This record gives sequence, structure tokens and C-alpha cells, in this order.
Amino acid sequence: MDRPSAVERSLREAAPHEILDVIRSEIERRHGARAVDLLVADYAMTRLQPVGMLPHTRPPVSVHDSAPGRAFGAQEPHCAYDRSASIVTAHLPVSVRGDRLGVLSVTLRVEEGADLAADVLEDLRECADALAHEVVVAERDTDLFLQARRAERLTLAAEMQWQLLPGRSCARPEYSLGAQLEPAYAIFGDSFDWSASADDLYVTVSNGMGEGIDAALLTNLCVNALRNARRAGLSLSDQAYLADQAVYGQHGGSQYLSTLLFRFHLPTGGVEVIDAGSPRVWRVRGGVVEPIELEEQAPLGMFEDTAYVPQHFRVEPGDRLLFISDGVYDALSPGGEKYSLRALAASIRNTRLLPAPQVPRVMLQELLGHRGSGPAADDSLVMCLDWHGRSGGRDR
Repeated sequence: MDRPSAVERSLREAAPHEILDVIRSEIERRHGARAVDLLVADYAMTRLQPVGMLPHTRPPVSVHDSAPGRAFGAQEPHCAYDRSASIVTAHLPVSVRGDRLGVLSVTLRVEEGADLAADVLEDLRECADALAHEVVVAERDTDLFLQARRAERLTLAAEMQWQLLPGRSCARPEYSLGAQLEPAYAIFGDSFDWSASADDLYVTVSNGMGEGIDAALLTNLCVNALRNARRAGLSLSDQAYLADQAVYGQHGGSQYLSTLLFRFHLPTGGVEVIDAGSPRVWRVRGGVVEPIELEEQAPLGMFEDTAYVPQHFRVEPGDRLLFISDGVYDALSPGGEKYSLRALAASIRNTRLLPAPQVPRVMLQELLGHRGSGPAADDSLVMCLDWHGRSGGRDR
């Protein structure tokens, strides 16, 4: 059997739009596969969409109640056997550093009554991992995979927002992180961002004012100003100050963003935070759900020369933090009833056993059940961070 590096080399040498064809040919050659398909998660994270040249694609499958969805949710291979035909379809998660992209499905023949050999399953898993890395790179140069993610057409504002985001989940030994926006195909002002170094994790959650293109442009300006300051190595206070000045300089206080800025110190769990008129934060610790009270400061861009002062607290291994925008709190039922804090706390408790990347989607689905199927008055954001900590860490 060829080494996995041979597959990786073939993928790297392929044109971006051909990498699925290449991995399909490699798996067919190595294992005699009858079918090899890639399904990617749609923007709402409710369907797995087959990748293919439009419009010649197969129907999507549900994330919730399908064999590929089981592999996607558990992030573990799942084998579905058809004993009467002596075939098995192995569904392998396609993920990069915790970012869940989709599922690779491979149909193989097996001996009557036999299971798929462990070494074959492991090789398929390594192929799926290699494919995942190449999909992320290929998306810079082809629309094939981005088109496949669409269960419906995105608004222009939503297109701008999704291109701005870092991903929908990520993981390191110290933490696991997931976020989701709704309505996925028509978002405009809410956004999130994250970036990690050897010792720090930066997280921002923004709730921009306005609608449509204006809101998307405002959020793009703010997020890129924060990134510019962060990449210059500036402190959290200076990041907030420079983003504030960028937005104020463009809009003169007529438009602004409510934003949370965090810096997590990975070795110790020390947290530095600036609450700029923010979305709210909840913590689950030892089974207790409670809001974290922060000192609210002016939103970014509301006033000229605002000085931002960070606060400090500490996260402990086992803590879960949830960052939630106003679109959740202010959601109204068809009868005009606001989504209550009690309902939100219940939703947080109901999802406590789920991994962080799955929590935002489930919570937003529960919100949709409250709000109904009509158009949303505001977009909604939920981000979930599970803190595992680093062994031997102490507060500075």
C-alpha cells in the first residue's frame, strides 16, 4: 500500500477544481472503491451537500438523521453495511484543526459477513484528512466547494460576511470553539473572529448596526481594523482604540458596532476582555449557568478618542463560555413574545453535553422554533468556547 504522502503529493499537484477527482482516482486504485463522494456542510449546518459540477449534483442529506451526518456530528468514521450486497460505505469526517468541512463517503466491496479491515479504514481516514487540507487551500482559487455549500442563494451582504469569517469551528488542546450565524443565507451585521498564537487566543464577537450592504460594509471595516492592529502586535486596548477610530473616521458616530474583545492566555487561563457595548457572555461552570457581568464601555465608532480599559478574570478547565448577540435576546415569537433569559438558560443547559462546535447550531435551531418561520428582524450569533486548559498553567 502506498504511503499517505503519495496521496498528499498527488493532491498538491492537482488543479484546485480537480482535487476531488484525484482523491477519487487514488482511492479507486488503492482499494477498488465503487464510489467516492465528498459532501460539504451547507451554510446553515443542517445539510451535507454533494460536491459536483452544477447543476449535475445529487440531492443533499440531513446532518441530523443520516449515516454521513452521524460521522459529521461525532467526528469519527461511521460504516454503513449492506450485507445483502456485500458492500460497505465508510463515511469519514473531513476536518482541519477542528473546522468541520464535511464528509468523504467511500463505497467498497467486502467479503460476505466481514467488516471493513482496520488498516483500510485508517488509510481512508488519512485520505480524508489530506483532502480537507487541500479543500481549504483550493477555495482560494476555485468556487467549486463554496458553490456546493449553498442550499439556496446567498444575499450579497451574507456573501461578504461569510468570506470575512475565519471558519465555523477550531480546536487546540487548550480549547474547542464553534460559532454560527442565522439567518445563514441572509446575515448582515453580526460577525466573529479568532486567531491563536503559541500562548494567546484572541476572540472577537461583533453586533453591527444597520441592514444589508451597509451593515456588512461596517462589519468588514471593523473586523479588518481589529486584525490590522492585532497583527501589528498591539495591546487589546490599542486594538479597540484603533478600530474605534477607523469606524468613527469613516462614519463620524452615525454608525458603530457593539463588540466583545478577548485575549485568553493559554498557559494560565487568564482572560483580558473589553466590553464595547457588547453581545453578552454566559458561563457554565460545575453545571451552573450564569451570565458574566462586565463593565460596558462605548461601542466601537460611537465617539471620537474613546479610551478602552480591559477587565480581567480567569477561566478554569471544564468551563464553557457562550457569546450571544442581541438578535437572540430580542427575537420575537409570532405572537410578539420576546425570547426570555429563562428560555436561553434552558437552551444552554440542554446543550451542555454537546461538543462546542455543535452547540451554536442547536441553540439557534431552538431559537427558530420560538421565532417561527417568518423573516428575522435581526441576525443572530452564538459562539461557544470550551476551555480545557494547559497542564501546569498558573495565573500570572
